[in-house]
Amino acid sequence: MNFFNINRATRGLVTYLRDWNRREGISTKPKIVIAHDPRFFSKEFAEVAAKVAAENGCDACMFDGPRSVPELSFAVRYLKANAGIVITASHNPPYDNGYKVYFSDGAQVIEPHASGMIAKVNAIMTESFTPLPKDRQGKVTMIGKDIDQVYMRRLETLILDPQMIREAKSLRIVYTPLHGTGSVIIKPMLTRLGFNFRVVPEQDRFDGRFPTVKSPNPENSEALTMAVDLAQKEDADLVVATDPDCDRMGAAVRRKDGKMMLLTGNQTGSLLAWYRIKTLLDKGVLNEQNAPRAVIIKTFVTTDLQKAIAEHYGLRCVETLTGFKYIGAKLGKYERAIPEQLRQNYVDLTEQETRRLRLAHSSFYVFGGEESYGYSGADFVRDKDGNGAVIMFCEVAAYAKARRQTVDQLLDEIFSTFGYFAEKNGSLVFEGAEGAKKIERLADSYSTKPFSQVLGSTVVEIKNFETNMIEDVEGDLIPKEKMSIFALEDGTRIAIRPSGTEPKIKYYLFAQRRPENGKFDFAHLSRIKAQVSEKLDRLWDWLQKDAESRLNK
Repeated sequence: MNFFNINRATRGLVTYLRDWNRREGISTKPKIVIAHDPRFFSKEFAEVAAKVAAENGCDACMFDGPRSVPELSFAVRYLKANAGIVITASHNPPYDNGYKVYFSDGAQVIEPHASGMIAKVNAIMTESFTPLPKDRQGKVTMIGKDIDQVYMRRLETLILDPQMIREAKSLRIVYTPLHGTGSVIIKPMLTRLGFNFRVVPEQDRFDGRFPTVKSPNPENSEALTMAVDLAQKEDADLVVATDPDCDRMGAAVRRKDGKMMLLTGNQTGSLLAWYRIKTLLDKGVLNEQNAPRAVIIKTFVTTDLQKAIAEHYGLRCVETLTGFKYIGAKLGKYERAIPEQLRQNYVDLTEQETRRLRLAHSSFYVFGGEESYGYSGADFVRDKDGNGAVIMFCEVAAYAKARRQTVDQLLDEIFSTFGYFAEKNGSLVFEGAEGAKKIERLADSYSTKPFSQVLGSTVVEIKNFETNMIEDVEGDLIPKEKMSIFALEDGTRIAIRPSGTEPKIKYYLFAQRRPENGKFDFAHLSRIKAQVSEKLDRLWDWLQKDAESRLNK
């Protein structure tokens, strides 16, 4: 990341937007919303992007301080902008930075826009350009607390049972923004909703060095160390943490035995999906007649427990490739399915009004998530939303507390009802040019010589996302990707794909055990957990040996 590339990227983006507007018959200047995180040079990069955009005939609305990815997504839609830019490298090391682009729907760009923008950027070879005459330039407008307030009012609609929360005074929460943007919205939101919470003071300040953690990634237990220590001191029930751009959330909960337990992204997502579906049914928002119009969305490499929960209650479960941009694309599709005359001012409608339209004419999005700690509970943000995830998960914890349960007991209740689902992720790292060849060879081998049997269980289905034409449950074609998924006779699944950003090939392992009659009792569930865990360990050992064998052939 440097000023030259910020210059090129912004000029290419503006050129693409102007061409797009011309083709669409839009005569007004393009408008871009710009946000940044607290990393080194993020503010300066954002300022350059705003200046370059304006000098090339585009209005720029720039946040007056660090703001989260989800608030940027919301602001693009709310301000009816043509695009958005976030200067962030999420939870990467301090020396990294990045430039993320969103389109007018508030979602990360996908095809055909992505290729179109890249072509415009690649056509620019120099940093110098002649600004448009003053009367044709755009203007830079600073935005901030005005958007914060509108966004927070919308976030408030994610709470399904406000009365229960008002009564949940005994629930104690510890929150950490890990030196990032989460503190801007989450602290006032938790206060507004009446939650009893503390913030880790050492991590409650913007600092691009992220000095109190090895990595500001809430997926890693180390990043939550200070928050868990404070929770032990304060006897808190729940720890929630967001990464620097606040699109991911990690959580730890106090178990029945008093110890703190880190939740996986799959567990957190399943708790959220179950609670939101059940509560919407209990409150009559969903019923037997309209439930088929309701939908949850998850990635192919996210736990199948969420699919089991959705199908049990009569909802659709749509699966996408990894990347919240695909979930955002689905939300755009659902909006467009509403008759045009009814969705003219969709962004300006209340959550209740859009829900009514979606249930009557399209699909009502209840929840979406990825195993990599990204969640969303509504369509007013078209990316994963750490702000929304925190308040939604605090409501789940309040629900458990109101029933005199710990969150892990609530999770076990879900397992007892729907079956025990467990996951294990692994990866094999191969550095350098030779390593890249090994990754390619290994990935290709799963296509040319797929498994027929694994640990004595027959492979009953193979999905090759690179060569097969694969449709989701709604009949939409899944984009091509180098990934294979093997389904075994015993309900086990194995997904394999090369990483798009790191020198590794990733393995996602899924195992499950369903109750044959009624529910598992808790003693039985405890035994099953141990058996499934041991099975996943054996499966990962087998896959590593198999990979070595494939590379040696």
